[in-house]
Amino acid sequence: MPKLRSLLFAGLGLAIAAALALVAFRTEPVPVDLHAVMRGPMEVTVHADGVAAVREPYDVAAPVSGVALRAPVRVGDRVVAGETVVAAIRPAAAPILDPRARAQAEAALREAQAALAAADAEIAAAEEEDAYAAGQEERITRLAERGLTPITALEDAHRRARAAAAGLEAAQSRRGMAEGAVARARAALEEPVARGACCHEIAAPVSGVVLRVDVLSERPVQAGAPLLAIGDPADLEIRADLLSSDAVGLPERAEARVERWGGPRVLHARLHRIDPVARTEVSSLGIEEQRVDAVFDLLDPPEYRLGLGDGYGVSLEIVAWAAEDVLRLPLAAAFRESDAWAVFVAEDGAARLRAVELGRIGDDAAEVTAGLEAGERVVLHPSDGVAEGVAIAPRGTP
Repeated sequence: MPKLRSLLFAGLGLAIAAALALVAFRTEPVPVDLHAVMRGPMEVTVHADGVAAVREPYDVAAPVSGVALRAPVRVGDRVVAGETVVAAIRPAAAPILDPRARAQAEAALREAQAALAAADAEIAAAEEEDAYAAGQEERITRLAERGLTPITALEDAHRRARAAAAGLEAAQSRRGMAEGAVARARAALEEPVARGACCHEIAAPVSGVVLRVDVLSERPVQAGAPLLAIGDPADLEIRADLLSSDAVGLPERAEARVERWGGPRVLHARLHRIDPVARTEVSSLGIEEQRVDAVFDLLDPPEYRLGLGDGYGVSLEIVAWAAEDVLRLPLAAAFRESDAWAVFVAEDGAARLRAVELGRIGDDAAEVTAGLEAGERVVLHPSDGVAEGVAIAPRGTP
């Protein structure tokens, strides 16, 4: 009996030792996050910052040089085409003459008046010559009709009459030129226009809202200087600044979502055009980039975007590619292995390395074209402890 008890205690000790050895040398499975690869819709988007802008702003410029009076309108005022006066310009006054300039102007006036008097005398002489030549022509014509004078005398009389008439016309033209010189000389001596003189008023070219006032207070302006801008704040478009490489990949009439504009809902937009010319800009990291402007039409009615105005900043999410049924792989599961994409697949409690082929790659998912089947579970964010054949256990819900 004691011998049997000893055998029992020895067997129990051996079992305990074997269990302790098994626990000591057993490898614990690596806890991982698993995700089942499924089919479904997928988008590839391009994110960009944009600015809301009035589609057709009208810039009003000064039609003449002068002094622009204080603006009668302010930013935000509504104006009516052809009725609301939006600007007024007083024509530039003649410069004040110093004594030397005035003496020169007075001398020029006297010179012009003398030329006018000479022209009057020349006209008087030309009139006398014309009357004499006409009388001679009439007398020789009667003699020629009676055969009392040769034909050559008649031809000479016609020629002298025509020459005298032309000389009279030339003298009259020179008198007109002299009159213009007198008027110009007198204008140079006129006093500047009084401050209260009549001004040139400019009416609104279109109905809308004043977007910008360039000349608020009274100041001199040159012809063509911008005065203000008018537009319809309800007719807005979105202008986005894109990398040229992103712009090339956008489809025609690409859809976009307008976010972070300040309103409670996401707005919808559609690509209208991409400028054909890019520009070089330096990023905040000091890298030269080729950037291009893209214009989007807002699709939502104005009542859905109340408060959005010209120059307001927005954020755009542009759909570069979309499909309704693709095999989606989280990017958190993919990594590069020997210049190819690979994942760890959970098979019978162990991690199996598998090469995969990816198509379109989005922000958080990629399209799987080969290497995986729907329903297979992949390891998300595989750590250094995950390798081919290593035992794994799901950390969360599989």
